[in-house]
Amino acid sequence: MKQTLFSKDFTLVVIGQIISLFGNAAIRFALPLYLLNQTGSSALYGTVTACAFIPAILLSPIGGIVADRVNKRNVMVTLDFFTAAVILLFSILMGTVNLILLLIVTMMLLYGIAGAYQPSVQASIPALVNQDNFMVANSVINTISSFASLLGPVLGGILYSAYGLKPILWVCIACFLASAIMEIFIKIPYEKQVLDGGIFRTAKKDFAESIRFIQRDKPVIGKVTLTVCGINLFLSAMIIVGMPYLITEVLDLEAGWANKLYGFAQGALAAGGLAGGICAGIFADKLTIKKSGNLIMGGALCVFPMGVVLALSPSGLLNYIVITAGCFILMVFSTIFTVQMFSFVQAQTPQNLIGKVMAVILTVSMCAQPLGNALYGVLFEVCEGFEFLVVLFASGVSLIIAVGTRTIFAKMS
Repeated sequence: MKQTLFSKDFTLVVIGQIISLFGNAAIRFALPLYLLNQTGSSALYGTVTACAFIPAILLSPIGGIVADRVNKRNVMVTLDFFTAAVILLFSILMGTVNLILLLIVTMMLLYGIAGAYQPSVQASIPALVNQDNFMVANSVINTISSFASLLGPVLGGILYSAYGLKPILWVCIACFLASAIMEIFIKIPYEKQVLDGGIFRTAKKDFAESIRFIQRDKPVIGKVTLTVCGINLFLSAMIIVGMPYLITEVLDLEAGWANKLYGFAQGALAAGGLAGGICAGIFADKLTIKKSGNLIMGGALCVFPMGVVLALSPSGLLNYIVITAGCFILMVFSTIFTVQMFSFVQAQTPQNLIGKVMAVILTVSMCAQPLGNALYGVLFEVCEGFEFLVVLFASGVSLIIAVGTRTIFAKMS
C-alpha cells in the first residue's frame, strides 16, 4: 500500500479523471439541453433524464462486483473507450433517427457506463493510498470532479450557443480517448479472487455478502444511504430538472443568453463542488461524521431563498443570480458531506468488499433519482406560472429530512 498521497499511479488516476470527467460533464450538459431546446417540455425532459438513471442503477452493483474481481485499471480503460464509441455513434445517427429515442438510448448508455465506472474509481483509492490519507484522497477526487464539471458546462454552454451540438460531441470523444490511453499506464495492486461457481452465482453471492455486511456489521452505512436517497428524491432531483427549465424556459431572460447563462449556472454548481472538495481536504482532521447532519440542513436551507425570490421578484436576472448563488452554496455542503461519507465507508469496510459496498450505496441512493426527476418534471409542468411552489416544496421536505437525520448522525462514532 502506498504511503504517499501523490504517487505516480494515483497521479495518473487523478489526471485521467480530469480529462474523462470534463468530457462527461460537457456531454451531460449538452444532450439534455439540446432536448429541452428542441421540445420546451419539462415533463419530457424529466422523463428522459429519469430513464437515463435506470441503467446506472442496474449496472452499479455489477460495477462494484467487477471492481473487486477484475483489475480496476482495465475496467476504467475499457469503459472510457466504450464511451467514446457511444458518442461517436450518436453523432453519426443524429438527424437520421427519432431524436427523443436516440437521446434516451444514448443517455441511458452514458449513465450506465458511469454507474459501472465509479465503483472502480472509489475502490482504487484504498489500494493506492494509506488509510490516513483516505479523506484527503477522496477530497482530491471530488475536487477534480468538480473542477471538470465546472469547465465542462461553462465551455459547453459557450460552444453550444456559438456552434451547436456537433463540436461538443467531437471534444468529448477526444477527451474519453485521451483518458483511456493515459489510464493504460496505471498500475493498481490487484489480487485475483477465485470464482465460486458460475459468473451469475458469484455475482449473486458477492452482492448478498455486501448487503449482509451493511445490515449486520455496519448498519450505520445503511442509515447514511437512506438519508442520501431522501435528499436525492426531494432536493437533487429538483435542481437537476428545475435549473435548466427555470433558466431557459421560465425566467425573463434574453433568448440568446439563456443557454449561456445556464452553462454558467452549471459551472457555479461545479464551482461549489470544487470549493467543498477543497474545504473537505483542508479541514479533514476537524470534520467528523457525527456532525454531517448539519451539512444536510445547510444545503436544504439554501433552496428556500430561490423559491422566495421566484414568488416575489419579476426580474429574470435577479432570479437567476439567487438561483445560481443558492446552488453554489448547496454544492459546497453536499460535496463535504459526500467526501465524509465515502471516507467513512472506506475506513469501515474490508478491502475485499469496498467495491461491492460502494456499489450498493451508489445503487440504492440512485434509485431515488429517476423517481425525483420524473416527479419534478410533472410538478413544474402542472405548476406552470407558480414554479416557486415547487421550489419551496423541495426546500421544506428536504429540511424535514435533514432535521430527522441529525439525531442519527449525532450518534455515529
